[in-house]
Amino acid sequence: MVLWLGKAGVGLRSIDRYNQEKHPTRAFTLIPKAWRLLAQVMPGVRKQNMNENPKMSDEKTVDYYRSEIAKTSPSTKRRAFEKFALAALGSIPWVGGFISAAISLKTEEGSTRQNNIQTQWLDEHETKMKRLGETINGIGQRFENLGEQVEERIQSESYLDIVRKSFRSWDKADTDEKRKYIGNLISNAAGTRLCSDDIVRLFIDWLNLYHEAHFSVIRTIYQEPGCTRYDIWMSIHGEIVREDSADADLFKLLIRDLSTGGVIRQVRDTTADGRFLKKRPTKSGKQTSRTMESAFEESKPYILTELGKQFVHYTMTELVPRIDTPSA
Repeated sequence: MVLWLGKAGVGLRSIDRYNQEKHPTRAFTLIPKAWRLLAQVMPGVRKQNMNENPKMSDEKTVDYYRSEIAKTSPSTKRRAFEKFALAALGSIPWVGGFISAAISLKTEEGSTRQNNIQTQWLDEHETKMKRLGETINGIGQRFENLGEQVEERIQSESYLDIVRKSFRSWDKADTDEKRKYIGNLISNAAGTRLCSDDIVRLFIDWLNLYHEAHFSVIRTIYQEPGCTRYDIWMSIHGEIVREDSADADLFKLLIRDLSTGGVIRQVRDTTADGRFLKKRPTKSGKQTSRTMESAFEESKPYILTELGKQFVHYTMTELVPRIDTPSA
């Protein structure tokens, strides 16, 4: 990711905030400095041309970056990915601070630098920066697989708004699982149009709202449509617990959250035009039970709502094949 930042010239705008046309010399002089500083905290950057010839003159450095940017400028696909990457990086507040800290770090002495809180902050964010680069590059590779038809889509402002909101959520995510779902959504929103961008933004809100425990219930119901609460619990945990336990309380909470949130529902009969039929009360001669309904009730089947199915298609692509829809 840092390689792309340098070669595509994003440093002109994001590192020193100078426009290439207004300040070409200043811009190209600062980019290699930032490159070398980032190489100290980002693995994999050292393999590039700048590091192979650390004594390269400023004049040759400027010529090198000009030629590299010239190579990428005519590429529509490259410009499209540049807009995507800028939207992703610009949505995460600490990225600018990371680059600024890396640049200022060069001016400090070695012994002092080791104990400097700025260095500690850089060390803390090094892993985050690497993970962010892997995510952006991974999505870029998926764009390549989608073909040229997505170039216009990923440059549209509506899609870039989704990218910005998604990466803000990505930055706040606590687990790799949730970050993976966000990456899937960004990729699929570029090449799959099952629903409007407003609905896609709702899915981002769901990713923020729900916990990984909710997602395990969603996966189970998708894989086994019509399963009961008992089936869901046994599929996930494999052993029944007491009704008055914290585990049972949590399970009821998960089902309630997803039901009221419109992600799952109980199976109901419908009319020919899709209207739900009311359940008819049944008269039974059986004695009324003295106990409340079990958290692991096994007579009422659950399925995903239509909105829930679309959520799975956008976020959990390891479960379903990619859907190709005619372009609008």
